[in-house]
Amino acid sequence: MKIKEIIEMSTDELLTKKRDLRQESLHLRLQQQSGQLEQPSRLRLLRRDVARIETVLSSRKNQKNEKK
Repeated sequence: MKIKEIIEMSTDELLTKKRDLRQESLHLRLQQQSGQLEQPSRLRLLRRDVARIETVLSSRKNQKNEKK
């Protein structure tokens, strides 16, 4: 997921996407523990996507606080 796509999403969409990515990450980690994970690189990509979303959410929160 590109940062440009993330910035264009609404805050509610970002929160939903973050929850979905974390859930998928949990399932992949469980597969990794049982030795059934086919794409280990997917875990890294999910972690990075979650970090991008959290960065955008925190910057929006900071901008909102500065306006007050």
